[in-house]
Amino acid sequence: MPLPLPPPLALNRLMLRDFRSWAALTLPLRSRIIVFAGENGAGKTNLLEAISLLGPGRGLRGARAAEIGRRMGDAPPAPWAAAGRFEGPWGGFDIGTGTPEGGPAERRVFRLDGAPLRSQAELAERVAAVWLTPQMDRLFQDGAGDRRRFLDRLVWALEPHHAREVAAYENAMAQRNRLLLQGRREGRSDPAWLSGLEDAMARHGVAAAAARRGLVARLNATLAGGVTGGFPAASLALGCAVSAALDTSPALAVEEELRAGWAASRGRDAAAGATLAGPHRADLLFTHAPKGLPAALCSTGEQKALLVAVVLAHAALIATARGFAPLLLLDEVAAHLDALRREALFAALAALPVQAFLTGTDAAVFRPLGGIAEVFRTTPGELVPDADFPVPDAL
Repeated sequence: MPLPLPPPLALNRLMLRDFRSWAALTLPLRSRIIVFAGENGAGKTNLLEAISLLGPGRGLRGARAAEIGRRMGDAPPAPWAAAGRFEGPWGGFDIGTGTPEGGPAERRVFRLDGAPLRSQAELAERVAAVWLTPQMDRLFQDGAGDRRRFLDRLVWALEPHHAREVAAYENAMAQRNRLLLQGRREGRSDPAWLSGLEDAMARHGVAAAAARRGLVARLNATLAGGVTGGFPAASLALGCAVSAALDTSPALAVEEELRAGWAASRGRDAAAGATLAGPHRADLLFTHAPKGLPAALCSTGEQKALLVAVVLAHAALIATARGFAPLLLLDEVAAHLDALRREALFAALAALPVQAFLTGTDAAVFRPLGGIAEVFRTTPGELVPDADFPVPDAL
């Protein structure tokens, strides 16, 4: 099967200061596959979170900046910093993020080659990261909001400006909800202001829905192409009336339909205290393609395999679309994979042009990656190269 061209993106050095359990760390990275192995509580996931924060967004834990700094006794969290040295299509570059010295702990700043970044969209042009965590094993049982956020992260890695559309839509919707509640309490409303907010919601909402729709179609095509190796192909669908309307109508007509619908439903939405219809209600639906079975009815191992398949296909898609693959962060991913599926995962990672970071409690599980992966034994506050694994060639 044809594979995307190797992307010119690699994290070559990770530096941390007062980040979660890590007081200070400077870690040179030489391989395309990195493994952190060690007991629970050793700080493995903290390392993945730090890497995820070198891209746009709030990282794999979704934490606020004030929650990340290292805690020492009863003292408030320390100001923290994470930085990475990358090689990419633009040559070498440095990305740093953290709380400003002397500034509010709630604030987070970004720097590119030492200069402040104006927006996270600039960061998204350089770096993308996708991850799987144990918490995501509940993706098929949890609400539509969790699956929608998962989808939006995938879209963001392909379309860096997607987050801006989603944020603009949600901001306008929040203002509309407040205005409707105020009007209900006071017995009057401001139709002109509401119309302006609904117009913004329609423009940004249709743009977001179109981007989600486009990614689902491209992911399905990539999954059907067999890039997932030994993993069962997932079939994805988007449960969204706005996306469905775009199948048969131009975007401007869908925007007008949304504006008319929201105007007609102001009374109902005011009584509910929320906007009851729109692209913010979208859901991402998974099906085990070979079995034709909804993912929610599959076994835990099958669900994990479907998630892995989607993430691998997404990495391949981004590599071909953007010229570099996203960083792939897999936290305890082998926990629900049998030996054959683990072997399939390792083979896929070796074949795909991604830089992957994996964690696990048992280094022996990663034995098939000997000579390919760089493996570190992780203990609280310390990383040591695992002598049982030969050091691979430089990245």
